[in-house]
Amino acid sequence: MTTAATALPNLTAGTWAIDPTHSTVGFVVRHLVVSKVRGTFNDFTGAITVAEDGTPSVQAEIQVASIDTNNEQRDGHIKSADFFDVEQFPTATFVSTGVRPAGSNFVVEGEFTLHGVTKPVELALEFLGVNPGMGNGPVAGFEATTTINRKDFGISIEMPLEGGGAVVGDKITINLELEAGLQA
Repeated sequence: MTTAATALPNLTAGTWAIDPTHSTVGFVVRHLVVSKVRGTFNDFTGAITVAEDGTPSVQAEIQVASIDTNNEQRDGHIKSADFFDVEQFPTATFVSTGVRPAGSNFVVEGEFTLHGVTKPVELALEFLGVNPGMGNGPVAGFEATTTINRKDFGISIEMPLEGGGAVVGDKITINLELEAGLQA
């Protein structure tokens, strides 16, 4: 449960809409055991709603078909039924269930739905503060990260390598760099 004690400093009450032009939803996954593939989702929406007592809550939606790993062939395979199956599961969602302090940072607890499976996740959150903005009202900055296991979300393709390991790792690190503007 979120309490007023977890209020983020200088984040005033209201709805702070995530600005996709100034935000990134990215991920990193191990490839061939020895390297990493990085990618982004280019179509996403979300908001941070701050109650009068300062308690924040978060909701977000990602259009999974907007995946971009800088390789069209790989992106097509990831969109297929082998991985995300975007025809059947076009969105991933996150809804927070609580926020708690963690030293000078925070932990955002929530329910993450991917590939039709909902699991609890915790995001390590760094609140970067509030800026008056450039004439359109204040903006706030956030960086958050979490690691999930793709198999927990029903993405269980196995592509073992002859010498051990797999083409695609099980652990996926999700990185969020978010700018949100206070809505009028």
